[in-house]
Amino acid sequence: MLEALYDFRPVTPADLPMLEGWLRQPHATEWWGDDILASLEEIIEAAESVETEPLIVELEGKALAYLQVYDPHLEDDHPYQDQPFGTLGLDVTIGDAAMLGKGHGSAMVRQIAEQLFAEGAPRVIIDPHPDNARAIRAYAKAGFREIDRRHSPYGDVVLMACDPDEDNAQNGG
Repeated sequence: MLEALYDFRPVTPADLPMLEGWLRQPHATEWWGDDILASLEEIIEAAESVETEPLIVELEGKALAYLQVYDPHLEDDHPYQDQPFGTLGLDVTIGDAAMLGKGHGSAMVRQIAEQLFAEGAPRVIIDPHPDNARAIRAYAKAGFREIDRRHSPYGDVVLMACDPDEDNAQNGG
């Protein structure tokens, strides 16, 4: 089991200015788009939904990233409903560009996946854009493997999965 380095807490209204600042950074707008207010509205809607749990990832009490856990089986017509029932999906964005390239992405994704497995999830998926090589490398390091390439309502994606019974020791797990 991975040592818990990160804390995951629910997004609150007080986080919205911080999230807005993160979403305005070039490394975030590259994948979220330029419509910051629409992106914030998506986060607010996610906080009010039953299928998505938006979280702030903290390291030593300092906010580091936005992460959301979602259940594709609770959302009508979600493109990943072909995954095993109980599968949970992740979306993650590191907030401060200075924190990129330091191993946080793979470590926090692995930690949350381990927590979700402990809670009974049979699989955890993540779906970076095919051009997001940094994310794909980070998720592979966290034990995720490519299972499909798809064009979804969210755009082109590399669908990656991690299952609790996989041997991820070589991936830092």
